[in-house]
Amino acid sequence: MAGHSKWANIKRQKARVDAVKGKVFAKVSRQIIVAARSGADPASNFKLRTAIEKGKVAGIPNDNIERAIAKGSGNLNDGSQLEEIRYEGYGAGGIAIIIEALTDNRNRTAADLRSAFTKNGGNLGETGCVSWMFEQKGVVNITGTYNDDELLEASLEGEAEYYEIISEDNFQGVEVFTGTTNLENLSQVLQEKGFDVSEVEFRWISSNTIEVSDPEQARSLLKLMNTLDDLDDVQNVTANFDIANQLLNNLAS
Repeated sequence: MAGHSKWANIKRQKARVDAVKGKVFAKVSRQIIVAARSGADPASNFKLRTAIEKGKVAGIPNDNIERAIAKGSGNLNDGSQLEEIRYEGYGAGGIAIIIEALTDNRNRTAADLRSAFTKNGGNLGETGCVSWMFEQKGVVNITGTYNDDELLEASLEGEAEYYEIISEDNFQGVEVFTGTTNLENLSQVLQEKGFDVSEVEFRWISSNTIEVSDPEQARSLLKLMNTLDDLDDVQNVTANFDIANQLLNNLAS
């Protein structure tokens, strides 16, 4: 089962642009707020620790991080209450899409999502309409190139299920996959073994990937995914499509 997807690769490149624009600040701050509900001490709260590290990588000032922790832990009350909601729908050609959101207004978020789907050849569905096609995994992203034997040994010790080497024009690294309950253990083992862990996350992995070869369908899907990802309330977007690199390059030119 392939863990990464073409959208995951595209989103990695997009994240660099978003970071420059400062668009990632709000999303990561919300992650910190929600994570801090389970405890304000990063040492004993893996989810919070991970969100804080993501915030530091994105360049979020420490004052902003501390404010988000205080808000999540109840020490700072501004009257708003964020909740985690998962939405599901279909893109052009019946491509399955899962959206994870953090919102203080369900009606606004649902309206924004419905509009994005409608304008880009898709439709927002009912809860459960596509999630049966996905399984959530823990993913540890490491950067750089490594000795295969060392990577295999560390992955086995960390109880990883499998890993995939990612080689792109401006990124070299590895994605190591495990069960959701083992993510913290795997991350710690890989760091102890000297690997450069750049990100730790939960990701929805599709059990079946659909190859998209029609340029118009591909263009519509990419526009929809970008529109969804750019919404303030949306944290993560996952889909079960794949697009050949040649077609992607043609669309970009």
